[in-house]
Amino acid sequence: MGNSTRKRATIWSVLALLLFAAFISACGSDNESGSLTVYSGRSEALVAPLIQRFKEATRINIEVKYAGTPQLAATLLEEGDNTPADVFFAQDPGGLGAVSGLLDPLAKNVLMSVPQWAVSSSGVWVGVSGRARTVVYNTEELTPEDLPDDLTGFTDPEWKGRIGWAPTNASFQTMITAMRAIWGEGKTVQWLKGIQANDPKVYPKNTPIVAAAAAGEIDVGLVNHYYLHRFLAEEGQSFGARNYHPSAGGPGAIVMVSGVGILSESDNKGNAQRFVDFLLSEESQRYFVEETFEYPLAAGIPVAEGVTPLSEVNNPDLSSAALSDLEGTQSLLREAGVIP
Repeated sequence: MGNSTRKRATIWSVLALLLFAAFISACGSDNESGSLTVYSGRSEALVAPLIQRFKEATRINIEVKYAGTPQLAATLLEEGDNTPADVFFAQDPGGLGAVSGLLDPLAKNVLMSVPQWAVSSSGVWVGVSGRARTVVYNTEELTPEDLPDDLTGFTDPEWKGRIGWAPTNASFQTMITAMRAIWGEGKTVQWLKGIQANDPKVYPKNTPIVAAAAAGEIDVGLVNHYYLHRFLAEEGQSFGARNYHPSAGGPGAIVMVSGVGILSESDNKGNAQRFVDFLLSEESQRYFVEETFEYPLAAGIPVAEGVTPLSEVNNPDLSSAALSDLEGTQSLLREAGVIP
């Protein structure tokens, strides 16, 4: 064999090895598509099945840290540039607003895929589902006609000992942020003191409030709309509570979004973007409707049966940006003695 022939054989051997290595690499990527760390302020019971669908579809090794949205926002601020999180999946705009300085701008097509009231004013997070604040009431004791037009009516002494609330809950705190934006600080503090004077029963979150209303432990509770529908799905129409959307609107009828943002310091931004896209996909939007009874934000998907359409909720005209001052709300709640 001549030198030129041996040289060509060597070249072809090297090319063959390179092609084989590329093939092995491609096969490996089918089984391992990188990693992703999500900080989720949405509860594990609500969103873990959806996140599992994403993991199975993408083969991305995903780790999820579950906690309350305010707690995770505080953690992200403390971790700063050293956070291991790639994505913040928050229950409400307040938590996202608190960490907006740590988030990357999202692509325009992502921001335009939902109504513009459901995105960050600076384009760093996008809403993926909607949740309406509502009043859950005991159907044996009350009808909608017995309930006040807005939340101010519950400061009347006739409601003493009959109200349930969850002041440490993120959605409740977002409602108070809306109250500050609509009513101002003074009237908000006055309302909080009026409710406290009526000796409200304190709960850790929405679910036990709805259960307490149905059991007659309280007559009314301040919650998100979808918790009732979970009970109805499990226990049937005989369940002893229903939702009331205050007819005059105001902070008791706001529609909040759960949303998602990508951390600027993420080392997995491609996978993070895939996760954001997945949450806005038809599959995920239908999951929010069918499994959690939330409002879809992508166009063309109807709400679940029995859920009041958004067109019938007197949602005050507030941008999500107006609901982002979580720190100010928590400070006001502490000053009013509502939270420690």
